[in-house]
Amino acid sequence: MPISACVIQRLDKSASDSPATLVPASELHPDSDALDSLVTRLTDAYHGKAKRWGRLNEHTVAVSEVEQDAVGASDASVDEPPADDTPPWDDAAAEPTGPVATSSRFPAEFKAYLQDERDLQTLAASLGEAIKKLVDDHLPTGGHLILADQRQGETRHLFLALVHHRDGFVIGDDGRVAITGQVNHSQMSLAFRLNLTQWQEGGPSSQYLSLLADRGARKLADDLQALLGASEGVDPKSETRTLLKAFSDYVEREDMAEETSREKTDALIDYAQDQASRGEAMTLDELSALVDDDKPRAFYEHIRNADYGLSPEIPPDKRTLNQFRRFTGRAEGVSISFDSHLLGNSIEYDEERDRLIIKKLPNKLKEQLQGG
Repeated sequence: MPISACVIQRLDKSASDSPATLVPASELHPDSDALDSLVTRLTDAYHGKAKRWGRLNEHTVAVSEVEQDAVGASDASVDEPPADDTPPWDDAAAEPTGPVATSSRFPAEFKAYLQDERDLQTLAASLGEAIKKLVDDHLPTGGHLILADQRQGETRHLFLALVHHRDGFVIGDDGRVAITGQVNHSQMSLAFRLNLTQWQEGGPSSQYLSLLADRGARKLADDLQALLGASEGVDPKSETRTLLKAFSDYVEREDMAEETSREKTDALIDYAQDQASRGEAMTLDELSALVDDDKPRAFYEHIRNADYGLSPEIPPDKRTLNQFRRFTGRAEGVSISFDSHLLGNSIEYDEERDRLIIKKLPNKLKEQLQGG
């Protein structure tokens, strides 16, 4: 994804009990293949992690009302890198909290940036000063704060990640092994991604903001969400599970042939996983067209008429998608096909007796049996 502009700052924190200090960038990072590769790897890693989705609060304060003091550079010792790949948060025992809704200056600052009233370097410095408190409250070490303005076609994203370092090994021209610090691009302590284009276009159901919500760092995610002035939207895991249930119900209602059912399942999963890999939400309109080429609105109407409560836009949950597949089999005039999530619920497998127990028969099959 092309980078329009990027700012890299340093948050120094040499020990868990010492306050973090921000070393702001003196200029935008120059374009380079190395920068493109690093940000691409970070965004790819981000897409594969657990996230919260939502939107910025409409009720926010203006930038002019909360202008902060000028950010000054300060000298501090370089932070010690974590010893392994585990993000260094320390709030694993934090109690869960509900959706966060609070006033914040950042929706107004994002809008000012979007309208070219504020440059990326100024926005990055403001974010860095605010994130210092999150580092002090939740993290034992600092790291580098990367803020990138990315474009993909007509879509524009703002991506931020706090990355840390780990020791790596190099072999020099003289054949000697040396230890060097490396950016751990597979792990990040906090991160968010704002779809500026979707935010600008509006829409009450838009889930245009996502932020990192790894297990064990719930309080950190809460505080980042409050800092950004965001309200939590749909639950990706629950929504994805409900969508797959709606699809299974639709396949059963339409009495699809085994091969057709398998093809439609593959199409749905491929689409969902592709959206997940790009960090984009699924839309019911696009899904409906994939599920039934001849009746592109049929699946959409099935969802609406059955009142599954699904949002028009669904952030895909990779783990739930990976667990979804269909079991099929055919032998001696018997053909069986069912979704994996039914196993252990309406369908049981008795391995000792080599039999399947179907607790809830499809209506059409029941009518045929009763009529016979």
